[in-house]
Amino acid sequence: MNDVVKVGMADLNIVKPPHTIRTSGLGSCVGVVLYDQCAKVAGMAHIMLPESSLGKSGSINVAKYADTAILELIHRLEKAGARIGSLKAKIAGGAQMFNFSSANEMMRIGPRNVEAVKQQLKQLRIRLVSEDVGGSSGRTIEFNPETSVLRIRTVSKGEAEI
Repeated sequence: MNDVVKVGMADLNIVKPPHTIRTSGLGSCVGVVLYDQCAKVAGMAHIMLPESSLGKSGSINVAKYADTAILELIHRLEKAGARIGSLKAKIAGGAQMFNFSSANEMMRIGPRNVEAVKQQLKQLRIRLVSEDVGGSSGRTIEFNPETSVLRIRTVSKGEAEI
């Protein structure tokens, strides 16, 4: 039995075998997978924006931003039995979905999301083992905590595994 736990946009969750975890509709968003291969527990976040400072005042959705979602994933993984020192990361997404004639930095959401995720992982000393980022096509990703394989379906490019 292989039940798929779905992660929506600006959402996160964790999973253990026999379950897998999937998110769809990654355009400029970045799908971040953190996992402990020995404990066979994994978490996934569908990050929409690089920094929580971009949020409106008041309470924020921690799963929406790179700086808060990764910390929340670590917290949940630790509670589920993962060892922080053993966590590894795989990421996908961060496409530049639209061409803009201006060089406005704010319009580079995909690349900015990827940069923010990598910076956060580096600060937290979590090794990024593989990535499939950039381009201009949407992606769906599914991670299997039993095999540590991230399956990526990219619009008009087919499937890949990292």
